[in-house]
Amino acid sequence: MLWRAVRSMDVIMHSSSFLLPKLYQPVNKPVKNYALVVLNQHLPRFMPRLWDHANLKICADGGANHIFDEMYQITNDEDKKSTRNKYVPEIIEGDMDSIRPEVKLFYSSQGSKISDKSHNQETTDLHKCISRIHHCTPDDEKPNLCVLVTGALGGRFDHEAANINVLYLFSDMRIVLLSDDCLIRLLPRTHRHELYIESSVEGPHCGLFPVGAPSTSTTTTGLKWNLSESKMRFGSMISTSNIVQSEKVTVESDADLLWTISLRNLT
Repeated sequence: MLWRAVRSMDVIMHSSSFLLPKLYQPVNKPVKNYALVVLNQHLPRFMPRLWDHANLKICADGGANHIFDEMYQITNDEDKKSTRNKYVPEIIEGDMDSIRPEVKLFYSSQGSKISDKSHNQETTDLHKCISRIHHCTPDDEKPNLCVLVTGALGGRFDHEAANINVLYLFSDMRIVLLSDDCLIRLLPRTHRHELYIESSVEGPHCGLFPVGAPSTSTTTTGLKWNLSESKMRFGSMISTSNIVQSEKVTVESDADLLWTISLRNLT
């Protein structure tokens, strides 16, 4: 008789508690170290919450224009100058083809480090920012790091595809792509995943997609239409327009999957 050894997969726990005000963080969940990357798209309405959570703020080139132009509108602050002085990124990274000269000068005078990577046209600005965070974070701190990315969704589809590709290029990091309407994160096949749903700010609509390669076996719990060792691939079945029905969703798959969930009207 042949015996097959089954390796118990480690579990990665995910939470969107960064969408909650800092005063209302769950006490029973580990505190994450957040980094925020701002891309060159309009800011989400919940941007101040992300900023408050982040220990490191990086603007990818033209993302700095949006912090400069939009934060005072989002915060309803009538004192534009005071708001600009408050929301200053530590780093502005990229090929510097989008940031306006007056914005670059302002943040430079406020102490932001300007990292001109115009010599490197082989990678996107998001790739450059994530690479910086990856190299600067000690290996023992990476499991507790979560990178929040705004402006990654919407706009040109080739930009969206490149941003999703970054999730795969840095699959050993927790990276969340955010828009006003939804978030996307990668669930690597190397682990089982437990997603703790913050129902006040996310859901109920969700989806799972095997973008990198087909899945021959995906199993979930906590969804209206759960998968049981199901096959998924583009050109066949994928889990779209599913519904979260539990505070915890579990996912186990033999393929890397993208998880997406809708976001509520946060203010």
